[in-house]
Amino acid sequence: MTTLLIVEDNELNRDMLTRRLERKNYAILTAGDGKEALEVMRHSQPDLVLMDMNLPVLDGWEACRIAKQDPQLQHIPLLALTAHALDQELARALEAGCSDFATKPIDFPLLIQKIEGLTQS
Repeated sequence: MTTLLIVEDNELNRDMLTRRLERKNYAILTAGDGKEALEVMRHSQPDLVLMDMNLPVLDGWEACRIAKQDPQLQHIPLLALTAHALDQELARALEAGCSDFATKPIDFPLLIQKIEGLTQS
């Protein structure tokens, strides 16, 4: 079973996304900020991280940069989640180490396609 880490500080968004992905037979881990995300990544080695970029404590941008510099984590694909659908945001996410980008509100069928593409390669 594919394990996903959802990093989202908004509990309602995190719970909704968790339920929808569990119905698609994904195992779900969660974190509420970038610091916690790095800890969960080190401990559980998820197959993919869905990273909100605007987080408390340590934002998603910096958490992604740290993960991509860590030999223990750099192999884990990161998918940025942000409310900003601008080309600059996509470029910034890729620069931070993300493999792909999804905008909020989430287009769930498109998100599933992206998850499958990143976890089956």
